[in-house]
Amino acid sequence: MSKIAIVAITKHGVEIARRIKARMQEWDIHVPEKFNDGKDDINWYSDPSPLAIGKLFKSYDGLVCIFSLGAVIRLVAPHMKDKKTDPAVVVIDDKAQFVISALSGHLGGANALARLIASILNATPVITTAADVNETIAVDLLGREFGWVIDDDCNVTKASGCMVNEEKVGIYQDTGERNWWFNDRPLPANVQLFNNIDELASSDCKVALIITNRLLEQKYAQLLDRAVVYRPKSLVIGLGLHWDTSKDEIVGGIQTTLGEAGLSFKCVRNVATINREAIVKGLQEFSSEYKIPVEYFDKNQLSTIDAPNPSDTVMKFEGTPSVSEAAAMFSAKNGKLLVQKRKFPPNLTVAVAEVRVS
Repeated sequence: MSKIAIVAITKHGVEIARRIKARMQEWDIHVPEKFNDGKDDINWYSDPSPLAIGKLFKSYDGLVCIFSLGAVIRLVAPHMKDKKTDPAVVVIDDKAQFVISALSGHLGGANALARLIASILNATPVITTAADVNETIAVDLLGREFGWVIDDDCNVTKASGCMVNEEKVGIYQDTGERNWWFNDRPLPANVQLFNNIDELASSDCKVALIITNRLLEQKYAQLLDRAVVYRPKSLVIGLGLHWDTSKDEIVGGIQTTLGEAGLSFKCVRNVATINREAIVKGLQEFSSEYKIPVEYFDKNQLSTIDAPNPSDTVMKFEGTPSVSEAAAMFSAKNGKLLVQKRKFPPNLTVAVAEVRVS
C-alpha cells in the first residue's frame, strides 16, 4: 500500500498518529488547523473535516482514522463505490486500545493494515471478515501476493460463501507458486486437492478453485460454471526481433502463439530477448501498453542455453545460436519450454517457457 493517510481530530489522536508515524515515516498525518502546534510533521487542514476526509478518501490507498467508528462510517459513506476501488479504512479509538478493519478488508488491505498498526501500538486488531475469523482460504485474495489474477470474478462471492460455510471445495493446480497456504496448519477440512482436473470436474464439489495457465476446453464448461480460475504469472515469452519490429507485430505474434498453444495471455510474467545496441521501439511500446516487463540477456548468457532449435543464421547475426528459445528458458531459470520458436516472417520469432517455481 503506497499511500496512507492518518487522520486525527483530537489531541490524543494526534499523539497516537505521531506514534504510528515514528514507525511508518512515509505515511502522512492530517489534522484540523485548530490543533496546529507549529511542527511540520503534520498536514494541518482548514477545510471542514467531512470535506477533508472526502478528498483523502479519493486520493489515498488507505485511511487510518483516529476517532469513533460511527463518525467514520458517516463521513466515508457518501464516497464509497465498491470493494475493488474503495481504499482501506482502519479506525482507532482515542485510547489506542483497538484497531478496527472497517472497509476493504481483503482487496483493499485493511485487515493487514489493522494488524500492522495494532503491532505498532500494542493494541488489539479487530477483524470481522469471515475468511479471516474462520482461518480459511480467502478466495478473493488467493495468490495475490504472487501477482496471480482472477480470470473472471463472477463466482468469487459464491465460492467465498462455500468456503466459510464449510461446503465442499475442490482445488486443482498445475502451475504457479505452491506455497500459497501460509497457515501452519492443514488446509480446511472442507477443501480437497485434486491432481487431475477431470477428477475435479466429475466430483461433487460445490465450487472449484483452478490455478492454471491453460485455456480450458469446452468440455470443462460445466466445471467453469462453478469455478474461480486463477492466472499465475508463470509464462515467459522469448522474442527474436529486428530493430524495426512493430508493436502490432509483437502483439499479434504473442497472441497467436499463446492462443494456438492454449495458454492465457494473463499469465505472461515478462518478455525476454537479446540485449542489442539499437532500441526496439515496438518492444518498448508493447511493454508500456500491457505493463509487461522486458528482460534482456547478452549473447554470452544465451549461448549457455541448450535450445532445441539452434540456427546458423541467428549465430551469424546475433553471435548466439538461439534468441527466442534461449531467452525464454534463461529468464524462466531453465523452466520447461512449452512452445518452441515460431516464426512470423520477416521480423519476429516467438517461444514460450514456463517459470520454474518451488
